[in-house]
Amino acid sequence: MEFCQVELSSLFFDIRRDTLYCEQPTSLKRRAARTVMDAVFERLTLWLSPLVPFTMEEAWTTRFPDAGSNTLRVFPDTPDTWANPAEAERWAKIQTVTSVVTGALEIERREKRMGAALEAAPRVYIRQDDLLAAFDGLDAAEVFRTSQATLVAGDGPASAFRLTDVPDIAVEPLKAEGKKCARSWRILPEVGQDPRYSDLSLRDAAAVAAWDAARG
Repeated sequence: MEFCQVELSSLFFDIRRDTLYCEQPTSLKRRAARTVMDAVFERLTLWLSPLVPFTMEEAWTTRFPDAGSNTLRVFPDTPDTWANPAEAERWAKIQTVTSVVTGALEIERREKRMGAALEAAPRVYIRQDDLLAAFDGLDAAEVFRTSQATLVAGDGPASAFRLTDVPDIAVEPLKAEGKKCARSWRILPEVGQDPRYSDLSLRDAAAVAAWDAARG
C-alpha cells in the first residue's frame, strides 16, 4: 500500500500525468511511461493476488478479458538491472528538494496568495552540488508539478522559504508568468505563439496538430 500510495501515486503518476495526457502518442517519453505502467500492472496484480484475489482478478480480466484467469499466471522474470541503487539515491535527493518546494507552496495557498501548484514558478536555491546535479536531464517544473521552475546554485536570499531540517535549500515561491494553456493548464509565456492554436503552448499545439493530421 505504501508503494502504491507514495512511489506510484504521489511520485511517478503525479509527475507523469502531464506526459500521459498531453504528449503526442508517438512521444518516446509517453511511451516509456506507459511501458513502466504496464510492467507495474503486470507485477502488482500477481503480488497482491494472494491477499486480494478477487480484486486482482477483476483488475486483470478488465484489462485483458481474453488472457485467462489471473490466478493461473506465473511470476514474470524481472531483470536484475532494474535494481538501480544509484537512481534510487538520486531520486531521494530530488524528493528532498521537492519537499521544500511543496512546503513553500503550501504556505502560499494557505495565505490565499496562490491556488494550484500550476500557478507557481518557484526559484529554488540549492547549496549542495550533489542535490543540484540530481536534476541533470530533468524538467524541474515537471518534477515540482509547477508551470515553471528555476534552479540556482547558492544560498538564496534571507527572505526565501526554508525547512529547518533542510538548510541547504531555499525557495522563492514566485507566480508563473504568461497565459494558461487550455490543454495542459500550465502557465507559460509561449501560449498563443502558434497561430493555429491561440490558447495552447507550443508543445500542446504540436500535439494537437499531429492529432488533427492523423485524423485526416
